[in-house]
This record gives sequence, C-alpha cells and structure tokens, in this order.
Amino acid sequence: MAKAIIVSNMKTFLSFWYGIFKNNPTFRLVLGLCPTLAVTTSLENALGMGLAATFVLVCSNVLVSALRKEIPGAVHIPCYIVIIATFVTAVDLLMKAYLPDLSASLGIFIPLIVVNCIILGRAEAFASKNGVIDSLADGLGSGIGFTLALALVASFREIIGAGTLTVWGDIAIKGINPGPVTLAVLPAGGFITLGLLLALINRLGEWQARRRGAPPPLPLNLDCRHCTMCGKGKKEG
Repeated sequence: MAKAIIVSNMKTFLSFWYGIFKNNPTFRLVLGLCPTLAVTTSLENALGMGLAATFVLVCSNVLVSALRKEIPGAVHIPCYIVIIATFVTAVDLLMKAYLPDLSASLGIFIPLIVVNCIILGRAEAFASKNGVIDSLADGLGSGIGFTLALALVASFREIIGAGTLTVWGDIAIKGINPGPVTLAVLPAGGFITLGLLLALINRLGEWQARRRGAPPPLPLNLDCRHCTMCGKGKKEG
C-alpha cells in the first residue's frame, strides 16, 4: 500500500516537473510560439498571458480528466475545444473587468488561447488518459513552464529594447540599459531573441550530457511523427 502511494505521488510530481523543464512547451516542444513572439515586448504582458494560459490549462485538464470516460471518442476533440473555450471566455471577461489595461494590451491573444496547441495538446495527450490529480499537476507544470519561458524572452527583449523592466503595473525598473536597441521589441527581435535562447538551452544540454559522460542529445525532430505530445508518433514510427 505504501509503495503504491509513493509511486502515485512520484508520478504526480514528475507530471508537474516535466511540464516546467523536460517538456517545457516553448523551449523543449517549441509550441505556442504565436503568443511567445507577439506579447513578450514587456514582462507584464508575458506574465499576464502566462497566468491566463495556466488557469485555462489547469481547469481544462481537470475537467477533461473528470469527464474522460463520459466523452464519446468520436467527438472528443470538439468537446475539448468547448471546454477550453468556456474557461478562456471566463478569463477574458475577468481580465476586462479587473485588469482592463492588461486586457487591452494583450488584445486578441487572450481569446486565441482557445486554439493554443499547448492547451489542446495536454488535454488530448495527458488529461484524457490520466486521473484528475495527475492532470492538475500536468496542467500546472506546463502552465508554469510556459509562463517562465514567456517571462525569460520578455525580460531580454524589454531590457535590451526599452531599457526598462515592467514587472506589473507601476512596479518597474528603469534605466537598466542606457542605450536601448529598438530592434529587440520589434517582431524581428522576437525571432532573434527566441532563436538565441533556444541555441543557448541546446548548448547547455550538450554540456550537461558531456559532464555525465553521455553522448550529446540529438536535435528534436519537429514533425508529427516525432511529436512527444501524444503517442501517434511512436505508432507511426
């Protein structure tokens, strides 16, 4: 009995941990790049988008897991989208009511969470096959991982591009960079910053592998056959 509890707790912890680091949606799976590139012109925008996506991830994962045996297989994707859209609508309305400035700044990207492949991917790949607690941990881990990725990209872009760091509202650090480079906050700057961070993370992965005496990890094959979000790639491969 004790062994079963330990195994269950370990699975829950790993579901949470992997979402943040090993299967980070942005830096490892390279998903959700549209909001990553679009809203990371300031740290405040990044945190707002990340927290909104985390709320939707956790709530949709929990509800999909709770209803997984009741949803017919033939219509499971439309059902998941309806569930996700419900929570996205709630987030959108709450932000418009209590955080109108942030809502206006994020604009269409809050409603577009409905079609974010991270949300639907976790519902399809994990929540539909696992219990409520594990699905909650998976959603929370993936949401935190996504938020951290957005915050990291936004911090670099805002410091380099504007010379400030707007944490939230009036909480801001100014004059960090006396010679800001405007390119960093332009669309091209988003691509450049993300590319440099991905290259750095891959280099760190190679360095850690060599320290352990293991061969460097192979580059990720970013196509459907090798996707780690579901089991289809393994079956087809």
